[in-house]
Amino acid sequence: MSDTNKMAATAQAAETLRAARGLSRRFFLKAGAAGTVAAMGPWYVKDALSSSGTLNLLHWDDELPGEVIPDFEKKTGIRINKTPFSQNEEQINKLQATGGEGFDLCQPTRDRAPQFQELEVLAPFDTKKLQLDRLLPAMLEGSTSVWTWGGKLYHVPHCWGSEAISWRTDLTTLNYETLSYGTLWDEAYRGKVQGRPHSLLLGIGLWWDRTGRLASNRMMDSYKDEASMRRIYDPILKFAIEKKSQIRQFWDSADNTKSGLLENGVVIGQTWDGPALSLKKQGRPVSYMAPQEGAIAWLDGWAITKAARNVEQAYAWINYIHSPEVSAKVADGSGYNPVAKGADAFLSDVAKKNFLEAYPGDATAKLWHRVPEPSWFADLRTQYAEKFKAA
Repeated sequence: MSDTNKMAATAQAAETLRAARGLSRRFFLKAGAAGTVAAMGPWYVKDALSSSGTLNLLHWDDELPGEVIPDFEKKTGIRINKTPFSQNEEQINKLQATGGEGFDLCQPTRDRAPQFQELEVLAPFDTKKLQLDRLLPAMLEGSTSVWTWGGKLYHVPHCWGSEAISWRTDLTTLNYETLSYGTLWDEAYRGKVQGRPHSLLLGIGLWWDRTGRLASNRMMDSYKDEASMRRIYDPILKFAIEKKSQIRQFWDSADNTKSGLLENGVVIGQTWDGPALSLKKQGRPVSYMAPQEGAIAWLDGWAITKAARNVEQAYAWINYIHSPEVSAKVADGSGYNPVAKGADAFLSDVAKKNFLEAYPGDATAKLWHRVPEPSWFADLRTQYAEKFKAA
């Protein structure tokens, strides 16, 4: 690529990043003009209590890449104890079993707010100890809009990403204009598809809604009540079971996603963006793109447990993570997207290019944001997913 083309691609990627932050739906409503802004001054620990000791993190296994933790430990003298998980259900089970004991911070996804409120294992943040003005307004609103109860905030952003279509570029060719969740069910990919059971069911629903096969208001109707969900999911499950021969593997972690693409004969799948884009960044024959129905967007964050013993260290960690340099480092290393103002300036050209190619054209305007899930919905969705998996 020529220098002129590189500059154009970088500028266009930056514009696309700004567009993603300015989406008109849900937690992107208040993005405003929060594009590339000047980076704030260097992060430092203000409170002497947070300059030593330990911190116990229950965290997504692929969202703290590379030197993020070692850098924090070097700057603060705080030692991190890590407990990674790969699915929200795994995190919830650990917290439920222990009442949060042994963990200072955990990492809920935005749409799990109703479940976490019912669990009663979290403590509210003292927002005076946080530097929330460092965050993009749209991302902060993503937390405050559904994670505030009793007048207190229980969640702050960490990174955002999506679930869409990843594939082996050396084994098939796909383009944005025709890409669909329905592509996964094409006969050409029999025995070569990967996905999570519940996500594949959602993808079928979005595909059927767009093509007029099953009206569901982009699957929003399934959240009304149990009867509405069953009306929508029953035919979807029937189709998925009939077409189960398409599935090569059900993935359950970022690593499992990668091994499917590289080692287990997967050609195409419905996956998170991070694992696929990490492989793409490494030069592997893998790509990722939003389909016409819209990529399924999510926001992961941090929450403090009621049982937290290292509270000042927890605030030191969050303020460190929310610096533009570190937010960009998280995004660059994981393949996901930053939440801090000014992080754009620290993203690599490769990350910007990959973002542009993952969300071409009007893809950012079509994002489908995961809805906060009441417990009845989560329980029923699990039942459908298990039936699909066991069929």
